[in-house]
Amino acid sequence: MLLNIQHQTVCRYARPVAYSIQQLRLTPRVESSQRAVQWQISAPGRQRRLTDTYGNVGHVLTLNEPHEEISIVVSGTVETAEEGGHLLGDTVSGVAPLAYLAETPLTTADEAVRALARPALGHIPVQLDALGDLMLAIRDRVDHYPAAAGSAAEALVVGGGTANDHAHLFIACCRAYGVPARFVSGYFGTADEREPAAHAWADAWIEPYGWVSFDVTHGRLAGREYCRLAVGRDYLDACPVRGAHTGSAPQEITVRVKVEAQ
Repeated sequence: MLLNIQHQTVCRYARPVAYSIQQLRLTPRVESSQRAVQWQISAPGRQRRLTDTYGNVGHVLTLNEPHEEISIVVSGTVETAEEGGHLLGDTVSGVAPLAYLAETPLTTADEAVRALARPALGHIPVQLDALGDLMLAIRDRVDHYPAAAGSAAEALVVGGGTANDHAHLFIACCRAYGVPARFVSGYFGTADEREPAAHAWADAWIEPYGWVSFDVTHGRLAGREYCRLAVGRDYLDACPVRGAHTGSAPQEITVRVKVEAQ
């Protein structure tokens, strides 16, 4: 499948700032399930390309002259595997799967999270079907909201959250029962224009398959309709754009994403 992607992020400051730095994870990962046919990034300032610990291709963008707005535009075409795109095997990641057992503040499992996961993951060894059961259990308990809940535990208490929250809760449940899991940021190609094209989901490591992708928000395996940008322990490791600037000027961020599948 071919995914034609356009993604614009605009950051506006209430007054000019003298310096800003943005960390961009806006280049599709190099993996067996996908390849970038064509991809480009357009942004002001200086760009430095790098590959981080998790195997994500990124750029550090710096502007050291007064500015009130930054517009970052990426566009291109990504070809995804027609079959088995959710089965990633031992993909390039830079770290061993066991490194994804460590909790983070966004993926800490309290007793309520452990109780949610217990029916699916409380048996050894954990089977692939059990992870599917966990995905659906989370989807039933946590509605899809436009506002973020925060951490995995908070999403369960609130009973709602964004795709990020769904992924964090799935990851917290997996790690609580010894299953390595990681956060994925990327794009979802859908015919329904009401569905957000910028998306997040999770990978879990299970023998003998390796990494397997689960989209909790949609209750499905993440296959050919998905383009993977970055992976990490949680959202903070894999978010597409994360920045800072000098001074205390308030900022407003607008994101527009369009994905056409063919």
